[in-house]
This record gives sequence, structure tokens and C-alpha cells, in this order.
Amino acid sequence: MPNFFLDHLPNICGREEEIKEAIQKKESINWETTGIDFGRIKSGASIALHMHQPLIPAGGVDLQSARIISNLQYMFEHLGEGDNHNAPVFQWCYKRMGQFIPELLAESKKPRVMLDYSGTLLFGFELMSSGDILDSLNKLANDPLCKQCVEFLGTAWGHPVAPSTPIQDFRLHVQAWQHHFASLFGIEALSRIRGFSPPEMALPNHPDVAYHFVKTLRDCGYEWVLVQEHTVEQLDGKPLSFKHIPHRLVCVNSQGEKAEIIAIIKTQGSDTKLVGQMQPWYEARGLNRMECCGRSIPPLVTQIADGENGGVMMNEFPPKYFEVVRNCSDSPFPLLNVSEYLAYLKAAGIKEEDFPPIQPIFQHVLFQFFEPGSGTQKLTETIEKVRKENPRFSMEGGSWTNNISWVRGYGELLGPMAQLSRLFYEKVLGKGLSSLDPRYKQALFYLLVSQTSCFRYWGSGLWTEYGKEICRRGIEFIKQNF
Repeated sequence: MPNFFLDHLPNICGREEEIKEAIQKKESINWETTGIDFGRIKSGASIALHMHQPLIPAGGVDLQSARIISNLQYMFEHLGEGDNHNAPVFQWCYKRMGQFIPELLAESKKPRVMLDYSGTLLFGFELMSSGDILDSLNKLANDPLCKQCVEFLGTAWGHPVAPSTPIQDFRLHVQAWQHHFASLFGIEALSRIRGFSPPEMALPNHPDVAYHFVKTLRDCGYEWVLVQEHTVEQLDGKPLSFKHIPHRLVCVNSQGEKAEIIAIIKTQGSDTKLVGQMQPWYEARGLNRMECCGRSIPPLVTQIADGENGGVMMNEFPPKYFEVVRNCSDSPFPLLNVSEYLAYLKAAGIKEEDFPPIQPIFQHVLFQFFEPGSGTQKLTETIEKVRKENPRFSMEGGSWTNNISWVRGYGELLGPMAQLSRLFYEKVLGKGLSSLDPRYKQALFYLLVSQTSCFRYWGSGLWTEYGKEICRRGIEFIKQNF
């Protein structure tokens, strides 16, 4: 009988009450000490760097017995394959903000950046003993000067696609990331995190899934979420009229229950050139203060991109970032992080309920035929009816791209994923097993890793086989140990 216990596991569970207490005791942001004269600025720009590498069963020649390692480690071990020669540069990208921020601060400049690291990537650093990267991130998270310039964003640990991930599993991903981040950088660093970056910018639009998505974020202490502009709509179904102010994402489920959260709109498509060449700042320079909720506020242009992927991010971003920070510091068009911007708006008397409401895309079409509160059966029937009458209508959700379906063509993988999820729910959660039990953590690890979006990005082939193999191991582990 194979031994499915792994030698080392990430800290992804077991501190639920401590984590909950920490996120409820958030220290307030004093926008007056940020060094930004919000009353004088005309507009601002905000950039976020998204960092991710999956965990894959590739530590050996046989798929069924290979160790689970970071894809970054695989790249280093096979530099001659494809684009794997980029591995050393990727590694540099993961830690370089820890050098850039202190250098700019030493010049009396005001750098700003938001960082989003997946849990699988953070664990990959641990597996590879990349202490230099973790030390760099720790400095950004905890150094008194750096932490005012750098905003870490929460995310879902295994980089799952929210619309097609079981709702109870997605919550486990969100909680696991909080556990892992706190174990690496401290509970106080976790308590400062307010914003959430969804993997693949994927936003559910099925009313029940969208409601649980927002409720999970709220229950886990998040105050705002980053959304792609084409994944949301106004309540009348029209596109957003102005994208550079906060909105209020409103999600109503089939029972008529409502969940809301502040939404920050990421504009345009996913193109690393936009961030690599600091396009949001140049766009912000063409904007001026506007009226919102009866007050004059500076608009905020917000973008996120892979922080390591592509020649522009690898090579052009560093000098461009330095150039822009040097030019924009103390100017009418500074770089800002979202939470300090929201803190200023709050101090100016603007409340969350004052922001214009929006909802996930296609819900206006659906709600013309479905009355919230009519129940799940009626919702299912209505969705099927509208789908037959409207070929464009879809409840798969939206993400950074309209060209990829995270569901169609992946039946061979989604089936095992669903089976593993069901087994975890029945045999682990359903039995009330303590999250401190090593079996719980091991089973949870397999569950979370199996739902990584990369296994559904490249189409059929090796990556799909990676996902199926992890599901197989998780299913066998639960069957043998519960």
C-alpha cells in the first residue's frame, strides 16, 4: 500500500479562531500619515503584480509516484525545455520589489505597489528553500517604512477558478491562504490585508455562487475585491459608465439573501504591457477630480498583471517603474494603493453604500425572468430557459479573458475534482474532524492543489493529466484514511 503522507505540508489550517480574531482587529489606516496630499491631487494610479506558479507531480519520471514540486523547480531542473530558461529571471522577479522599494524610499520618493502571491507559489519557495525571496517579502510586509508603500492582497490558496469551484471549497482556499500568509509573515501582517485578488480575475455570475463568493470574502474580513470591467454590469444591464471610482458589488441569491462588497474596477484586458510600461499612470494624468456622492474626489486608474511573465515585465518594468515613481512622487498624479485611497474617501464622509451598485454580468437578463427568493429549483429552471433563448447567455462567470472556458472540454478533470470534493465534504468535514489532525491537513492539501486553474488553462494534455493525478492521490488518501 502506497504511503500518501507527504514529508512537508504548508500551514493551511488549524488556527481558525486566531485568524478570525486577527482579521476582526484590523488597525485603521491613517491616510494623513501616508505622505500623500489627497486634497491636492487630481487623480491616482494603482498597480498590482500577480505572482503564481502551480504545484505539479513532476519530481520524478513516473507520473503516479513523482513528488509534488513547484513548477518553478521543474523549470530550473529542465532549463532546456521551452521557455524554462526564464526560471532564474522569474525568481528575481518574485523578490525584486524588496530591493526597489527601499531604493526609492532612500531617494525620498513615494513608491506604491500591491502584491498578490498564490499559496502554491509561496509553498514552492519553502520547498525550494528560497529564503532570500521570503526574506524580501517579509521586509515588504513588516518593515515600518516599506509596509506603508506595499499592500499585499489576499487571494485563494490554490489559485482556483471561483465560478466552477464548489463554494465550500473556495472558502477553504481563502482561509488556507490567510493561514499560510500569517505563518510566513506574522499575524499582524495578515491583519493589515483588506483587498482580495481573485485568481484569473474570475467572478461568479450564477446568483447562488456569486452570493457565497462575496459572503466568503466578507466573513474572512475582506473589505474590497478587484474585478475585471467586462465581468460586471450596472443593475440595468448596461456597461459601467465610469470605471475609475469604487463601486458596490451586490449579489442576491435564489433565496433573496444579499451580500455586498466594494469593487475596484480593473480596466481593459489582461496585457502585461499595460503594467510593464506603467500605462495606468499615463492614463491617470489625463483625468481630473470628479464628483462622487456629492463630493469632489480623485479618480483611481487600477491595473493588475503577471509580475514575472513576458519580456516587458521581466525587462522593461524595472526602469519604467523607477522613472514613473520619480516623476509622480509629490505630483498631482501619484501612485496609490487601494486601501489608503478608500481610507481617504471614508474620512471624507463617503460610505460604502454611497458607491454606485453593480452586479455580475448577465444577471439583469436573468432577473427579468427570475424573482430572487423564488428558490433554487425555480432558478435552475429559469437559467436553462434563458440559455436556450439567448446563445450569449452563460452562467460560467467571467474572467480576465473571454476566449477561455474553464468548464467546456474538461469533463475528464472536472469529474475527479468533483469526486475529491465530495469525499472531502463527506468524510472529513462531515465527520467533524479537527483541522489540527494531520490527516485533515493532508486531505485538504490534495483538495486545494487539485483545483489549480493551470490544469484547465492549456487544454488537454500533460497539464490536465497533472490535475487528474493529484485528484487520484487525494481520492485514494481519503478512502484509505477515513
